[in-house]
Amino acid sequence: MRRNLEDLLLFIAKRIALMFLLIIGVTFITFLFSHIMVSDPARLWAGRHASAARIAAIVQLYHLNQPVYVQYYYYLVGIFTGNLGYNPTNGAPILPQILTYFPATLELVLAALVIMIFIGIPLGAIAAAHSGKATDHIIRAFYLSGWATPSFLGALLMSLIFTYYLGIFPSHGMINPSLTPPYPITGMYVLDSLLEGNIPDFVSSLRHLILPASALAFLNFGIATRMTRAAMLEVFPLDYIKSARSKGLKEYVVIYKHALRNALISTVTVLALLTGSLLSGTVVIENIFGWPGIGEYAYEAVVSYNFPVIIAVTVVFSIGVIISNLIADILYAVLDPRVEWR
Repeated sequence: MRRNLEDLLLFIAKRIALMFLLIIGVTFITFLFSHIMVSDPARLWAGRHASAARIAAIVQLYHLNQPVYVQYYYYLVGIFTGNLGYNPTNGAPILPQILTYFPATLELVLAALVIMIFIGIPLGAIAAAHSGKATDHIIRAFYLSGWATPSFLGALLMSLIFTYYLGIFPSHGMINPSLTPPYPITGMYVLDSLLEGNIPDFVSSLRHLILPASALAFLNFGIATRMTRAAMLEVFPLDYIKSARSKGLKEYVVIYKHALRNALISTVTVLALLTGSLLSGTVVIENIFGWPGIGEYAYEAVVSYNFPVIIAVTVVFSIGVIISNLIADILYAVLDPRVEWR
């Protein structure tokens, strides 16, 4: 059945409605943990050394002296209006602080995705083209090692090899301290320095980005490699591949032009799904590499028992995962004509 724009818009509208339901579910779970399953949430949120006046202010601010359903109402309204609470360490709103750290995390996640696309997908294609051979086994062992390695261990090993022993890449921060950071157009140093035409800042920020982005990608790119390999192995026996080979086309044309193009449908959607999980992976990576993003912000909140910040970051990460799932659903429906929009 031929598709039209109305079908697509209806499909997107249904997915967006489902996304909001999921966000409400996430907020309900975080509300339970933060409001009900703690004996004295006001004292916990105010901090270990808070005064009685500070605790009373927290009670008033979060409506903790009112019924539970009223508390949840204000909690939900606050989230949908951008009020994620206040940081007890300085009394400042949490959302502006998260927005300050977000560009650095986004830059790290996007760089990791680029690495996964330009390394993970070609490796999957090569493994499929040499299925059962030594090349296939080596590639599978490589990406399985990434899956099996704990994130902190993989990041530390990469830092040890490429910074301490080889001295190729710096392992801390976003730019050389001797340089002036670029003007924050987007907040992403590599892009901002490129937009300004500041070559020294661009080179320095790119060198600082490569190692943490590679560490984040290495721990996850096996999914892209495996999905590409599996999809291509499913495509190889199909008639149009046999027809392309019978026409005398060169093997690399058959593999990379015909087979890979169709195999990428499932891989692209998986990468969209993976974007959300990459956000949670930044907590460890940013801490190890001193990357000033949301992950580092969340780690500092955990070690200082800053529960309002922990809850806010949890909600933000959850919304990121939900949005990435929405994008994956839309991409899959658009790219694969066999999928019905419903």
